Amino acid sequence: MKNYLFFFCLISCSLFSQHILPLRERAKVIDEIQKYRIEELLPQLMEEENLDMWVLITREYNEDPVVKTLLPPTWLNARRRTILVFSKTKDGVDAVAITRYNFGRNIRSIWNKEKQPDQWKALADYIKTQNPKRIGVNTSEHYGIADGLAKTDYDGMIAVLPSHLQKRVVSAETLAVRWIETRTPIEMIIFNQLVEITHNIISEAFSTRVITPGVTTTDDVVWWMREKILALGLKTWFQPTIDVQRTGKSDLYAFDGKSKFDIILPGDLVHCDFGISYLTLNTDCQELAYVLKPKENDTPDFLKEALRQGNAVQDHLTDNFKKGRTGNETLRMAIADSKANSLRPQIYTHPLGLYGHSAGTTFGMWDSQEGIPGSGDHPLYENTAYAIELNTKVFIPEWDKDIRVMLEEAGFYGPKGFRYVNGRQKEMILIGSKTSHLE
Repeated sequence: MKNYLFFFCLISCSLFSQHILPLRERAKVIDEIQKYRIEELLPQLMEEENLDMWVLITREYNEDPVVKTLLPPTWLNARRRTILVFSKTKDGVDAVAITRYNFGRNIRSIWNKEKQPDQWKALADYIKTQNPKRIGVNTSEHYGIADGLAKTDYDGMIAVLPSHLQKRVVSAETLAVRWIETRTPIEMIIFNQLVEITHNIISEAFSTRVITPGVTTTDDVVWWMREKILALGLKTWFQPTIDVQRTGKSDLYAFDGKSKFDIILPGDLVHCDFGISYLTLNTDCQELAYVLKPKENDTPDFLKEALRQGNAVQDHLTDNFKKGRTGNETLRMAIADSKANSLRPQIYTHPLGLYGHSAGTTFGMWDSQEGIPGSGDHPLYENTAYAIELNTKVFIPEWDKDIRVMLEEAGFYGPKGFRYVNGRQKEMILIGSKTSHLE
């Protein structure tokens, strides 16, 4: 850990200054993130999951999702057939590649093709020297991210192993999921900045610098967000969405296929779903804004109360976070607590980090409020991050209709419990607000 203290200080100073790194500097940071994860995190996870060896096999343009998290920062894809092997040792993990060249700076190649032309036999020879009792491979029924081993590659590996080693091959599902879901201290420093950037972009999008009420459409704002990300040198992992709820409309915007290309008007409740990618991490955020009518200076009380109810559902969910408790158990408790307080919740919170819709403990889906087999049965571990995504229906007498208060914020669960990574929305963003010196 001491070897990383200087790097921690360096990355902290850069990120807290809100400076977005140029590509060369990003590559250095990603190298260090991966090095830390391989040397510090992986030995702990392999020990806890009782695996002596982890074999990852993939091919160019058909990358295993776990291998993608290990790609050297100057590589866009794997090359040829890539075989990575992590072997548990007394001192940690030995990370090797059965490839023609080193897999970046952190995983050395041990294959001498001139001595052993057959890559599969080279893999078998290495496994024999290690004599592992349990060999994990990426197969999974419940997690696509942990199911990256193609049948062709599985068959190729099994065919060259002696029968006693074939019997030791098991699914590495839980190890793969925990590798994906666990956040390191370095990553959480970065994640705080990334979520702050996300909030800042939303705040600018929900302002008269971008929106002219009566003229600007929801789709105009979507494409402004995309252009903003591009101008910052960042990427998004999904197309943003912007939609409105207003008096006089009978439908509920949410999980339907209806058009959202509305012109934004005074009195609208505007909602966004937006996320960005940077330094191997991803955000996913939903916030709300109110478009002030002429002579209005604040959000109407009925919408303030609606947001308060949305925050209450958030609390009922995160107050039930407990190490070892499954997502399905937590979901049931959160829904029961919300309904006991006269709320109408819908919870669909998911892991967040190396992927947007990531692997780990899942707390419902919008169309599965009774729980989810597999990912919902995964227990809550410390040092994991989530998109606290949910909504609650609220009846608005002034509009004579229900609305959905749709919220999503990045949260972290660690040894000290749950916290929001960069805060959460507790007040509406106001579009068209006056500057403070005007009356």
